[in-house]
Amino acid sequence: MSPTSSLKGKVVLVTGGSRGIGAAISRRFASLESCVSIVYRADETAAAQLSRDLAGPDGRCIAVRGDVAQPDDVAVAVAVTVERFGAIDVLVNCAAIGPYRPLGQMDAAFIRPILETNVMGTVLMIEAALPHISNGGRIINFASALAFRPIPTSSIYSASKAAVVTLTHAFSKELGSREITVNAIAPGVIETDMTSNILAERGTQIQAMTPLNRIGQPDDIAGIVSFLASTEAGWITGRTIIADGGVT
Repeated sequence: MSPTSSLKGKVVLVTGGSRGIGAAISRRFASLESCVSIVYRADETAAAQLSRDLAGPDGRCIAVRGDVAQPDDVAVAVAVTVERFGAIDVLVNCAAIGPYRPLGQMDAAFIRPILETNVMGTVLMIEAALPHISNGGRIINFASALAFRPIPTSSIYSASKAAVVTLTHAFSKELGSREITVNAIAPGVIETDMTSNILAERGTQIQAMTPLNRIGQPDDIAGIVSFLASTEAGWITGRTIIADGGVT
């Protein structure tokens, strides 16, 4: 039996699930015959197309518009998912924003949205989903390798992802009695539309400094997510897995 065969029929809510790493995660769970709820913030066309592609004859995928930094949107996303599929077995907090700016050029208008989306959004999604997650469920958050090795101009983004690492560890202690595991993944640079500029500028350098000598792909991360969601990962909780090809 495949380690991920336990995911057949499970209900998976993926925030930021319509593009990049999130889209790869949505595709991975759909391929494992899970029911997938894609929560997206802006690109309705991409989300609708992906959900149609993944729904299959049984309608096992839906797209729900929602900004994780807005409590009302979070409540609606969870309610629509539960109304359609009956529960939430796996919550994947992938939605994030990551503008960079050097010290000396930051103000509240720059800082606040990053913290609200990356930190508060993670907490709000867990709070809203928790009443619908049965014992033995899975929560998978997204940190970043930059939480462990920040680079110049990434300070606020890196700090927000370091907060996710701490939240993951803390929440795992609170939910352990229900056998709900809480883990995080900290990717390095992954080739998506959101990293096209940095790869155009520094792709050769990034590859050269990576022990595996390539740029990470969304499916590299999706595979870790599906493992953490499976029964095989039932003894792992409170951990953050750094997935950057060995750079950190």
